[in-house]
Amino acid sequence: MKAILKGLVGLIVLTITLIILAPMLIPTETIVSQITSQVEKTTGRKLTISGDSELSILPELNITLNQVAFDNMPSGSAPHMLKMDQLAVHVPWFSLLSGEFQLERFVIQNPQILLEVDAQGRPNWQLFDPVAQSQTPEATETQSGPVALPSGFDIALGEVAIYGGTITYADAQAGTNEMLTDLALSVMLPSLYQLLSIKGQVTFQKQRFDLALNVDNPAKAIQSEDFKFTKQLRNELVNVDFNGGVLKQGSVFEGELAVSGSSVKSLTQWQNVVLEAKDNAFNEFEVTGAMTFSNNVFSLESFSAKLDELAIKGNAQVNLGERLSVAANVDLGMLNLNPYLPEPVNSTQPTKPEEEVAATPIVWDDTKIDLSALNMLDADIVVRSMGLQARQITLGKNQLSVKLDKGQAVLSLDSFNAYDGTGKGKVEVNATAIPYQVDTDFALNGINAEPLLTDAIGFDKVLGKGSLNWQLSTRGVSQKQFISQLAGKLAFEFKDGGVKGANLAEMVRKGQEMLKGNFSGLSEGINADFDPQQKTDFSALTGSFTFKNGVGTNRDLLLASPLIRITGSGVVDLPKTFVDYRLVTGIVDTIEGQSSRDKSTGFKIPARIKGPFHKVETSLDFSSAAKDKAKDTIKDKLKDKFKGLFGG
Repeated sequence: MKAILKGLVGLIVLTITLIILAPMLIPTETIVSQITSQVEKTTGRKLTISGDSELSILPELNITLNQVAFDNMPSGSAPHMLKMDQLAVHVPWFSLLSGEFQLERFVIQNPQILLEVDAQGRPNWQLFDPVAQSQTPEATETQSGPVALPSGFDIALGEVAIYGGTITYADAQAGTNEMLTDLALSVMLPSLYQLLSIKGQVTFQKQRFDLALNVDNPAKAIQSEDFKFTKQLRNELVNVDFNGGVLKQGSVFEGELAVSGSSVKSLTQWQNVVLEAKDNAFNEFEVTGAMTFSNNVFSLESFSAKLDELAIKGNAQVNLGERLSVAANVDLGMLNLNPYLPEPVNSTQPTKPEEEVAATPIVWDDTKIDLSALNMLDADIVVRSMGLQARQITLGKNQLSVKLDKGQAVLSLDSFNAYDGTGKGKVEVNATAIPYQVDTDFALNGINAEPLLTDAIGFDKVLGKGSLNWQLSTRGVSQKQFISQLAGKLAFEFKDGGVKGANLAEMVRKGQEMLKGNFSGLSEGINADFDPQQKTDFSALTGSFTFKNGVGTNRDLLLASPLIRITGSGVVDLPKTFVDYRLVTGIVDTIEGQSSRDKSTGFKIPARIKGPFHKVETSLDFSSAAKDKAKDTIKDKLKDKFKGLFGG
């Protein structure tokens, strides 16, 4: 019995001794050599362990490798696909005793991981190429076909913990390069044929993100077969969700994409773009849609987007190839732009009542305008809206299209519905050469003048519906040059309207009576103040301007009404900001108007509007109308009236 006990004690002591001495008896270099040779045999790439290696067996088998490097593919941009300061492998003893070898846990310190696609489209994560070892580097660089895992090959890593380090993704074909830093990740891989799960935090462009990534079958991903994956990114600036798959040997990504956030302003600031906006603008946003990425083309089908109170839907496509191009067809719904427009500048400054601020001349800016950005991308964009509001301007159903082609831009107003009218037009800009060329062609018909002018420029003195057409061209590289080279035609025609503020027919008739010696109408006619309730009706208001070198010439202004005729001609010199215009008002001798048989229109009053834009003066010429003492009185009164109407 004592002998048996002594034998058992001796066996136990021997076992403990062997366990303690095992790391010394088994050369670590041998283990490292076997690991590196097996990796190279399986993947065709070299694994280098240049630092110290350690082996311990209590409480579990631990292998620690320092300064580990794994080679990149021959066509890669760097020598190594993976480098790390330390790799610690934990193997539970029960797995060894049971005969089923399992890696319980990997701990990776400060890895430098490079994932890249070379110029031939081959990704460096295609590791298990059965003919890789027999290929020359030149042949390997051009090979981009599918690979296959060795028969029966599998990896069960348990949990892989990554602390610190970076992951870089580079695509030589697309010219992209992105980096994740400060890794804190946990990777679960029970098998290459089971779900791969990655969770943790990463830093991208100085922002910390929570990451969750699942791959349904890593073996399919390695062998370039179709596989599915989901990704979630969570951050205080933006949230990204993707649920889809990778198809056709990794060349196609498709799935459902959702991007949302609480502030566009904060998101742009993160990208070093300061977005000046009101408190109620550029805040919450959301984009959802079916995404596809293939052959450097990113497509978003049937997407819907929300920005603050706006709701947008449509399709979009971005080509990231050699030349960036964008195509989109977007429905903006009811678009209220007021929250996104800057507040109008109030040009009036508070002054004392007795003070008068002298008007300043208009000076055209000669600063060079750079339109080279038009040559940076191509575009074919169609934008529709059920309605649009910008400041006081309100539009109905409209469609706008933008086309960019190698520096030539066409902005088309395909359909225009507003202020009871319709219209079409386009602006063409050629920025392929200097000076730039700009051509415009617009036709607006049936426009209600009063609400349009009131909403656009706050001018409510013109009534009536009509048309406005222009074909204008210019060239240059600055505002001053564009103004000085303006050429083309502009024409307008309004019918059955009026000019508010005064009854010119009645005013001129009273003047005619006073010239004959009848002053009874002085207080009701010429001496009456500007009255917004009064108006000068017209059956037609027509005219046209011909521009050459920025100077517009008009010879056919006509305002026809039942009682008066107003004709005009003159020039508007935009480069010199100067106007010289002559108006002639004639009145019939009966209040029966256009139906009157009395065709006498001998009484006419000419008026001249002349001067720089900032100081236009209006003067009347009575030399041929009268020579009595009433001339000066009537002249002063009519002059005041014309000033009220024409801004003098």
